[in-house]
Parts: sequence; structure tokens; C-alpha cells
Amino acid sequence: MKTINITCENTQQDYEVELGTTLREVKKNVFPENHNHILGALVNNQLQDLQYVVMNPLRVNFIDVTTLDGYSIYSRSLIFVLYRAVNQLFPGKTFKAEYFISNGIFCRIENKEIHITPAIVRQLKDKMQEIIHNDIPITREEIPTEEAVRIFRKKGLKDKAELMATRGKLYTSLYYLDDLPDYFYGTLAPSTGCLPVFDLIPYKDGMLLVLPERTQPGQILQVIPQDKLYQIFSENKQWGKILEVNDMGQLNKIVEEKFSGPMIKISEALHEKKISQIADKIKARQKKIKVILIAGPSSSGKTTFGKRLAIQLMVNGIKPVNLSLDNYFVNREETPRDEKGEYDYESIDALDIATFNDNVQRLIQGEEIEIPKFSFETGQRYYDGEKIRISKNNVIIVEGIHGLNPKLTHLLPPESLFKIFVSALTSISIDNHNLINPADNRLIRRIVRDYKYRNYSALETLKRWESVLLGEQKHIVPYQEEADAMFNSALIYELGALKIQAEPLLREVTQQHPEHSKALRLLKFFSYIRALPTREIPPTSIIREFLGGSSFKY
Repeated sequence: MKTINITCENTQQDYEVELGTTLREVKKNVFPENHNHILGALVNNQLQDLQYVVMNPLRVNFIDVTTLDGYSIYSRSLIFVLYRAVNQLFPGKTFKAEYFISNGIFCRIENKEIHITPAIVRQLKDKMQEIIHNDIPITREEIPTEEAVRIFRKKGLKDKAELMATRGKLYTSLYYLDDLPDYFYGTLAPSTGCLPVFDLIPYKDGMLLVLPERTQPGQILQVIPQDKLYQIFSENKQWGKILEVNDMGQLNKIVEEKFSGPMIKISEALHEKKISQIADKIKARQKKIKVILIAGPSSSGKTTFGKRLAIQLMVNGIKPVNLSLDNYFVNREETPRDEKGEYDYESIDALDIATFNDNVQRLIQGEEIEIPKFSFETGQRYYDGEKIRISKNNVIIVEGIHGLNPKLTHLLPPESLFKIFVSALTSISIDNHNLINPADNRLIRRIVRDYKYRNYSALETLKRWESVLLGEQKHIVPYQEEADAMFNSALIYELGALKIQAEPLLREVTQQHPEHSKALRLLKFFSYIRALPTREIPPTSIIREFLGGSSFKY
């Protein structure tokens, strides 16, 4: 047999393998004693499952759950195992994986005859453990899309059939667990035995599939109650049902049938109504509230939200004054450093909390203050004579990632604060078993905005993204339930609008870069989405902050 040379980046060694060998066999040679933790591989910086057949020389990097790609594989594969368990215990019932929350994936069985009880959840968990213990292979088969549509229609999976029918691809990859077929956005683990760490617990009116800790994969993530976030997701799911847009197949149909205009108008009207309701809450407590704090992760549309909230406040007779947290950075030499010894500008200790609280207290008391400024070029504070004072009908709007952290405002009267959490909490899914991670929604927004307004390429944005996510988990997520109000800035239609600008930028990330696999993943994601005309998107829309064409100044 002819042999081929492959380079393994995990061991920094070359290996001779027979032509036609799968990566499943290669991993056993590379890791002869322990290879069950391997979930997939990056082949020439492109993510592949372990059924990939070696036909040419290549570079391979085997991945496990500690990597972002591996974690996604683990999550998808667990959903497949849970679907299999539901299919065996409750055949014919509709299983849905709906959204990421509380360090897990919220799932439900959509059937009026079944009320999810702790006993049912226990049954499903036991069945999942049995499937995992049996180490059943997960196999992939490439078939004509027309055949895939027939298979899904026969099994009553209308959501998947519609997705395949509107995607426009000749062939589709189906995964099989025993004789159960399914389709997933991304690769899966080679077998169920690779997925030993998980939990399944009752949660609200469904169940929570709890994932392992990425940095300590032998441990399960701690479940964090997120009741307010759950309420936002539930409300938006309900709105999706009213609009008849719960998944990508339904959205594509609306675009195909040229009904996107009414959908845009309804989505924007919902945003305006929600912002108005938040302004009314503030009005009801006008005598006490003096500081409005807006916080949320990157590319959530916080700036446009703040501007639209200001308009609604003025309608209510309240005049907002903006105070930027960027003005309160400590001098560079006082900035804390991270584990790598680099300046940690995202730490709350990078802010002069004492001066911020002093300034706000004096403003609330009716005094005039001179606002500090911070030079990012010199890393030093300075004053340029700008002064502000507020009157009884003024409120101070403060926007920044630490807005919900009690440490920022611990010297201010709690009754004087109104905290708002803003994020793009994507409620639409690809189909019933394929969620859209809100972080991907925000990443796509950021790629478009960084290119248009900050002169950053998609490659540069992708390189920074993992550290951005780590910062959010550290500085924002622990405090989001502190919010007095939450605003979901995601728009049902926005991914179709972003597609036109994002795709060319992602194609510029070439194979030589490790970020190539991330770019390909997002390009594949866009293959499910029909491009949507942007002419009817109003100039005040949050998505205009990213697409361009906003009537607000930034």
C-alpha cells in the first residue's frame, strides 16, 4: 500500500500512514494509550470529524473538549444522545434544544401529553448514560439533499426538511446514531463513549443539559440560576411563534416569498415597545433614580440602545446626561496586570472607582464637576475644563462592561440606580436540534463593524474573540441577574442582513491561519441563511450600528 506523510501538531512529529486511513485510526497511532478524549481534528486548519480519509500529505491537530471547537463538538454530540434517548422512551414526540442558559442547554419535549417531571428527566438521564456506556459509533453519510428532505419529512422533522429544501445544496451530510438519522451544523464525536461528563436536570418547564467545565473537563459546570434571562428567552420564543419564525427554514421562506418588509417592521416595533417600557419604569421611579447603568457583552448594540432610550426618556420629560466610564481609567502604571503580565484593561480595578463615585455623588447633590479625561495614547488622566451639572429632571447614563458590578457603585445609594443588561440573545434556531449561539451572532456583528469603522480585518477580529469571551465570562455574566431590566437587542431578520457584508470578509481568512476553521464555520452557517434586502431597515435600528446607515452619531 502507498503511504502518506502527515505532520501532527500535537506531538510535533511526522507519521507515515497508509493511503485511505481514517483519522480515527491515525489518532490511535498518535495516542496509543489514551485516545478516547479526541473528538475531532483540524486538518490544514479546517475542522473535520474522525471519519476523514487521508489521501494527501497534511497537517493535523487533534482536538478535545478543552478547545472551543472541541467544546462545540461535545455539546452537539450530547444533544444527539439526548435526542436518541427521547426517541427511544417517547417515540414520535418532538424534541427541541432551545437556548444556552445557566451553564447548560435548555431543552424540552414539545407535546401536550407529556409534562416534564423529575422522574421523566431521571429516565432520560439513565438512558443517555446507557447510550454513552455502550460507546455506540456516530457515523456520517453523504446523500443527495432531496433524499435527506424525504427522510426528514417521513420522520415528521418538518424543520429540518424545510432547512434542507431552502439551503440550495446538492448533497447533505447526515449523522447516524444506531439507525437514527439527524443533521447537525458542524462535526460530531466519533462515538458516544467520548461524552462521559454531563448532567440532565429539571429546569423550569423543561430540562437543562449541563455541560462539562472546559478547563477541567472531568467536572460539570455549576448551574447558575438565570431567571430574568430565562424570561427574556421565553418571551422572544413566544414572539417567534406569533411571527411564525422559529427556525431558519421558516425565515428563508419569508425571504423567498418577499415578505421580509413586514417582518422587519414588526421586529423594529417590538424593540421600540420594549425600550419605551423600560423608559416608563424609570419614569415611575423618577424621584429616586439618578443613574442609569447600561452593561452587556461586546457588539450587543449598547450604544444605539442608549441613544434610543434617551429619546424615550425625553418623551417622558427626563433629560439624560452621558458619563463615560472610559474617562475613569487609572493611569497606566497603576493598571492591574493579568496572568501573562500584560495590562488588564477589562478588570474593574483598571477604573478609578473612588473618583467615579465621588463625581456621581456630587452631581446627585446638585454640584458642578469637572469631568476627567483619559488619553489612550499617553495612558494618563487629564482635565480639559469640561464641566457638567444636573438638575432635578436629569438622569446620568453610564455605559460600560462593569455597569452591573456592585463594586462600581458601592458608595452610591442603591435606590438611585437603575441597571440595564443588553445583549443579542438570539432566539431563532437553525432547526430543533441546532441552536444559534448568541456569541456567534455578536461575533458576526463585530466582524462587520470592525472592518467598516475600525479598519480591522476579519482575521484580526477572530484572533481577539476568545479573549473577549473570557473577559465577558469574568466581568459581565456573574452580574447580569443584578439588572433591573433586560433588553434583547437581537433582531429575527438580522443575520440575513449581515450576510451580504460578512461573507466576503470571512473568505479573506486563508488556510495558512489557524482562524481559517472559524471563518469556514461561519461561512457554513451563512449557507443556511438567505440574504435579506436591507432597504427597509430604519436608520434608527440597532443593526445599523453595524451595517452602517444609522441616523445616530457614534
